[in-house]
Amino acid sequence: MVMKVADFVEKYAVERKNTDSVKWDGMKSGFGSNDLLPMWVADTEFKAPEAVMYALKKRIEHGAYGYSLTPDSYYEAYFEWQQERYGTELHKEWIRFGAGVVQSISALVNILTLQDDAVMVLQPVYHPFMHVIENNSRRLVVSNLKNNQGHYEMDFEDIRTKIKKEHVKLLINCSPHNPVGRVWKKEELEQLLEICREEQVLVISDEIHHDLIVGNNKFISALSIKDGFYRDNIIMLDAASKTFNLAALQNSHVVIPNPQIRERYDEYIEKLCLPSGNLIGKVAAEAAYREGADWLNGMIELIEYNFNYLKRQFAKEVPEIKITELEGTYLAWVDMRKVVDSKKLHQLIQHKAKIAVDYGEIFGTAGNGFIRLNLATTPENVEKAVNAILMALKN
Repeated sequence: MVMKVADFVEKYAVERKNTDSVKWDGMKSGFGSNDLLPMWVADTEFKAPEAVMYALKKRIEHGAYGYSLTPDSYYEAYFEWQQERYGTELHKEWIRFGAGVVQSISALVNILTLQDDAVMVLQPVYHPFMHVIENNSRRLVVSNLKNNQGHYEMDFEDIRTKIKKEHVKLLINCSPHNPVGRVWKKEELEQLLEICREEQVLVISDEIHHDLIVGNNKFISALSIKDGFYRDNIIMLDAASKTFNLAALQNSHVVIPNPQIRERYDEYIEKLCLPSGNLIGKVAAEAAYREGADWLNGMIELIEYNFNYLKRQFAKEVPEIKITELEGTYLAWVDMRKVVDSKKLHQLIQHKAKIAVDYGEIFGTAGNGFIRLNLATTPENVEKAVNAILMALKN
């Protein structure tokens, strides 16, 4: 293990078993047993940056946790992070807060569409997208990503055809993409957004993984494409939660440049009395944006190390297993179709290898025969998982 990764693990790795962790202590409902190595839920085995813990401790020690405003310092920290790292221009009046990206998508589906309206996703994709659409009585329309030898691309012809045929009103895009790990290029996003503009389709851009960029890939927010030309057609969602392992603190951003959509959003939130973020979540996120860059660099090096190990070992031992190149997120997308029948995949992974993973079919039928592995964990856990899969295949 390279020294920087070893140092990061030694400093921040933490035991999460028996701490009411969904990932470690909540497997029984979905997998039948908690006696598995959890490589599924997208959170980590690492403490947040010291600055976050210090800020939380200071705020907790104050002792009063009543109704609170969002300070200007929060917006300054968030805006500076986005501008300096990605060139994303933001304004205070655009920003609303939610308890999480999925909850915000659910609200937006209700605000931007009517019952039985068509909403498009690009599969395989983060499965709550489909649940939110169908649970809110909207019609799910799917355009499958094109899988070119493990490299995924949008099928623009299919997207436009189905938008027209199904009268799609809203498209939800994952950027960077979960689970296939793509960081969409400027040209790809521009083509998608132009189709949606021409066909009068609104776009929700889920950018929660945007800080987790691997290698030389460059993240570009949908808000920045063509110098913001498409902003009025976009609602961007993100949070510090995925980046810094803060999911339970329930604070996310809803970025709405279009004033008419903002007004509709505000009316809906007021009617339902929905929460506007979380005091403790905002304290943590502000501290992370101000002082969490070094911690994030360490996390990304760890993700790269774990991914390279995974790819190298499978290539050496079972080259028929196809690993999609990881451009963003900390989630490896693994094609098992050439080594095990998809009907026997659960038996192999869960019962023989004793690992809990997210199976590809939950991301759509295009994911059948795949597994998604969470790499934001210790190298020891990744090694255990890889070795257990290889041993199960040999036996």
